[in-house]
Formats: sequence, C-alpha cells, structure tokens
Amino acid sequence: MWDESPKEECGIIGVFAPDEDVARMTFFGLFALQHRGQEAAGMAVADGQVISVYKNVGLVSHVFRPGTLEELKGHYAIGHTRYSTTGSSLMRNAQPFMIETMNGPLALAHNGNLVNSAELRDEMLHQGVGFSSSSDSEVMTMMLARDAGATWEDRIKVAMKKWVGAYSLVILSRDCVYAVRDPWGFRPLSVGMLPNGGYAVASETGALRTLGCETIRDVKPGEIVTLSANALTVTQALPPVSPSAKCVFEFIYFARPDQTWDGVNVHAVRQRLGEELAREFGLRIETENRIREDGIGDVVIPVPDSSTPAAIGFARISGIPFNDGFIKNRYVGRTFIEPTDSLRKRGVALKFNVIDENVRDKRVVVIDDSIVRGNTTGPLIKLLRQSGAKEVHMCITCPPITHPCFMGVDMGRFEDLIAHKRSVDEICKKVGADSLTYLSVDGMMRAVGRADGFCQACFTGRYPVQVDLMSAKTGFERGTK
Repeated sequence: MWDESPKEECGIIGVFAPDEDVARMTFFGLFALQHRGQEAAGMAVADGQVISVYKNVGLVSHVFRPGTLEELKGHYAIGHTRYSTTGSSLMRNAQPFMIETMNGPLALAHNGNLVNSAELRDEMLHQGVGFSSSSDSEVMTMMLARDAGATWEDRIKVAMKKWVGAYSLVILSRDCVYAVRDPWGFRPLSVGMLPNGGYAVASETGALRTLGCETIRDVKPGEIVTLSANALTVTQALPPVSPSAKCVFEFIYFARPDQTWDGVNVHAVRQRLGEELAREFGLRIETENRIREDGIGDVVIPVPDSSTPAAIGFARISGIPFNDGFIKNRYVGRTFIEPTDSLRKRGVALKFNVIDENVRDKRVVVIDDSIVRGNTTGPLIKLLRQSGAKEVHMCITCPPITHPCFMGVDMGRFEDLIAHKRSVDEICKKVGADSLTYLSVDGMMRAVGRADGFCQACFTGRYPVQVDLMSAKTGFERGTK
C-alpha cells in the first residue's frame, strides 16, 4: 500500500557447521537477508538422521524465539525469508518445503521463478501427485523426490534439465546441504568458508560476512555445490548459458549495499548510476534550454534507502549539493495491522516525512531507483511541494519499466506498469514533476561495468528465455514463493 517498488522474492541461506549451533547461525544469516522478504520466514535443520522444520508468517525476529531455536538441533540447516508474488502470504506457502521420500527426508528453499512451472505441475497432477501450496518451489521439491538417481546430487542433475527459468536453491538432506544455481545465473548465490570449520551459502555476501565467512565466491551458473562432512565439492551440472542473464535490478534496488556479486560491489555501482544519471540529466536540460545562470538545481535528495548512493554520485558530478529530504519510517510497511480509513488516506505520508528546511524555496532534484506503477512518485512530489519546494525534478536510476518480470520479481502485469502505455512526458505530467529523467540502458550498463550478461527484459522486452506474453497481457499470475 505504501511501497510500489519491485519486490524481490526471497533470501536463502544454507549452513554446514559441525559442533556449532547451526539454527542460531541460520537465524542471524536470515536476519541479514530480511530486506529480501518480510512476509514469512523458516528454517530446516538436520542432525544426520531427521530434519526438523519451523516456519511461520512474519519477520525473522517474530517467527523465531530462543526456545524455538533450541529445539532445532543438528549440523546442517537451510533457511528462507519470503515475499509472495500474488498476494498470498499463507502459511502453506512459507518455506522451506519438507517431505519424506523413499530416499530419506528432503527440504528445499527457492529464490526465483520457473517459467515452465505450470506445465511441470500439470504433468505431475496427471501422474497423481498432490500439492499443498500454490508454489513452484513445491513442484521442484516433489520432482526431486520422484526423479531417478543413486544420490541426491544425481537427482538434482536430472531435475535441472527440466527446469526453465530462475532458481537459486538450498536443498537439505539428512546429512548434506546442496546449493544450486540455474545455468542463466538469474539470481545471486555465494558460498564461503566459516572461521571454525564448515561452510555457508547465501543469497548475498553480506549474510556470509555476518557469519564470519572467509574465501567467499559465487556459485556459478549451472553449478551444484555440496556442503558436507566430506568437504565442499563442486559439480558443473549444466553448462552455463552464454551470455548469462543476471538480474540487473540486484544492483539498482534489491541487494544490500555491501553485496558483492560477480566481483562487483553494489554500493559502487549505485554511485556510478547516479553519476551517469547526472550526465544525462544535464544533457537533457541543456537540450531543452532550461539551464539558468544559477545552475539546474539547488539540492539533490534521495528517496531512501537504495537511492542514497546514487544521489551522492549525482551530486558529485552535477555540483548540486546533496542533502537529506525524506525521512523514512522503515517499519510501517512491514506491519500486519491495517491503518484506519483516515490514516490510509495519508498514503505515503505514513512512510515518509519531509525535512522542510532542506527543500523550502529550492529547486529539488529527487533521485529514486525506479518508477513501477507510479502510485508513490506523485504523492512524494506532493509532499515536497507542500513543504515549500519551488521545483521538483525526478531522476530515476534505471530506464522505464515497460514489461513484467517472469524470473522472480514482482513488478505486476502490463497494465500495472505506468511506462508500458505512456511516454516519459506523459508520466512526468501524471506524477506532477517539473521534469522527469530516466537513465538510459547504455548508461545503466556503463555503471554496472559490463556490456552484456544481464537480464534487461523489464526495460527492453527481450527475455532470455521464452515466456508466454499473452498470459501476461490477459491476467499474468505466477506461483508464489
């Protein structure tokens, strides 16, 4: 209701730590991944014989209590923090999923989205397999339970050949943790060595550093990394797709600033996004003959938090002073208590307040990471004008989002996207800005430092795998994570 930003599906973590409290370690790893999903959390722990699972709806700190963690004993664990894609935050969709199989217990946690999950699900339903959730992650779990192979690694290899789309997985057997990444490399996954022995794998390097991990590296596209008492082993299960299709939105919005992915630091990229945006903003204003003797703005402010590094970079290149303009209540969007009607009408004012003294009588340049549906941008501009801003110039650190994502990001359907059917000038008028500048695709990739290897489908409509665009136009809905 207060936040229209694209939503990441989830964060995942896996730990093998002999003679350690793996449940507590997994808890703190999930805590570091809380930004990747705030609707549900869970973990599964194995002791060499059985798997114990605990999960519920809510934040990590709400779901797990000291008494709960005490009951989760073992040397192996996986964890998951979740954001649902279709509005279903039901307990039955919380992860990890766990089932008993003829080969022993199995649990799985998933970050991503299979584009062929509907076909796989229908095939299994016709074979008599029942499902308890609407998640493609459960489909993957059931497939692993049924696939042929002498070992879990063999079964994972067989299943990977049938999965199309984005999947970074942590899989738990009674005595092993497996980390799996799709051959396109859509979602991030990294593995590191724990200081007291053992290994951990997580969606972001920051979570691994929270646990004290050293010698961190990416799980490469198409790899299976096995964490067990027999040491860490790596298997190239599928050849990596070239070029890869890493999600560029990890750099723009999703990841924590301390994340390093494919050798590139997120915070540094965000600063460069702001620098590239400043150059393109200046060129646009100059082309429109709108530069005055006193410059093109009086203050640069970010929409916190992911846009702050970009605003710093923008200010450095443009010469316009940086300052805080919005103060964000980081918790109001995570409460499960609905506001009253009168509070609901205040909309984004429940989440943002303006520092009046920093914007009054000023030409304000606002840096934001994206405009998806356009529901938040207009009210933010209105708040600035109510606080006395003389002009408001919106600058966005990515290109217009014109297409939905099928790879595990909730951006809505075609009709939900403000840029799908409107020009930049039309969007500018609708949100009430004095000007609107989006960063170009080329500028975005210059900031990332790579010309290719990233999925840009939400900006260009060129998907790295075949997707059913017709279903997206007529009511596109994905399975929840």
